Amino acid sequence: MILQYAVFRWESAVVVGGTIALSLLLPRPFSWWPVWGWPLLGSLGMVGIVLSSLTDSEANARVLLTLFQEQFNPNRISDQVLRGEVESALAYQRRIEALIREQRPGVLRDRLESTANQLSDWVANVYQLATTLDVYQHDELLARERQRVPQEIEQLSARREREGDPTIRGELDRVLESKGRQWETLRLLDAQMKRAELRLEKSITALSTIYGQIQLIGTRDVGSGRSERLEADIREEINQLDDLISSINDISQQHVAAVQVAGRDDR
Repeated sequence: MILQYAVFRWESAVVVGGTIALSLLLPRPFSWWPVWGWPLLGSLGMVGIVLSSLTDSEANARVLLTLFQEQFNPNRISDQVLRGEVESALAYQRRIEALIREQRPGVLRDRLESTANQLSDWVANVYQLATTLDVYQHDELLARERQRVPQEIEQLSARREREGDPTIRGELDRVLESKGRQWETLRLLDAQMKRAELRLEKSITALSTIYGQIQLIGTRDVGSGRSERLEADIREEINQLDDLISSINDISQQHVAAVQVAGRDDR
């Protein structure tokens, strides 16, 4: 991606356009000038631009940040609140990156850059959590299940009480057990999603706090351990988001399995 940026810089366009124009309009400005002179100079110019792009750490950081924020595009999220939280996370990331670029080269800047590198994982988790919530909130099948499954359990329980045939009662017990698992996993999923909403809000607040702390860090804090504690706080937040996302995925898989079993038992 950095190479793509280098090739499509405006300077590259000037070199390519100038090479073509000079090759057509002034192919031999001097009698000794070879016909391949302009293409050669143009090629050397492109090589210089590419090399300078690849070795420019600040430009590369800006390009990677732009590409990252394009990858996690908040406009893909339909819920306005969730979209706003992702936009806030991306905005804090941009501001933190800008603050770090303003620092003078040295130990402090190196440590802050190491800290900022972790923000990509943090924002990626925020985006994944927001998109998961967005899909969940608009899942019509889950909404129907919340209404239908309790009614089905109530109806099956009433039917079992009326049923005199032991064989049929045994079949109804089996169906009730699978429906119960389906309802339990649905309730667990609902509970985790409520937790995810709170966690997402808390995570954005934590990003705001991190931004404020980076603003206050100075060169005197290099040896105080303040930057190390900041990095540890970020890692802890990332781990908590990882755990929550993994938990949601596990419960979602359990729910899908419970729905499949309940569907077979219904037949």
